[in-house]
Amino acid sequence: MSVIGSLIFCTDCGNLLRESTGDANATLHCMVCGARNKDTVPDTIVSESKPSAFPSALRARRSAVQTLSAEDRKTEALIDKVCEKCGRKQMFFTTVQLRSADEGSTVFFRCVCGHKETTNN
Repeated sequence: MSVIGSLIFCTDCGNLLRESTGDANATLHCMVCGARNKDTVPDTIVSESKPSAFPSALRARRSAVQTLSAEDRKTEALIDKVCEKCGRKQMFFTTVQLRSADEGSTVFFRCVCGHKETTNN
């Protein structure tokens, strides 16, 4: 019987055997070749690594990523669009990508009177 970590293989055919019972006197029966293998408790391998042990281009760029606060996301721009409710000639607008990346974004318009409109472009 060959043991690699927690995997136990038949010494005759190399088939993966069922898990160890933990009893050194037990035998494991191979379902492929019929060989009987002595059960041995597999070695438990524990490893630890630090994040710096595996350099990553994404991890290196994490500091370059800008985090936006809720206040930053509330930015609106003005556009020359007539409000249907009050007739004002300018409305605030913002765009959001709500659908898949290969489709257009959704434009939200807002007037100071409280009227709101949306357009998919």
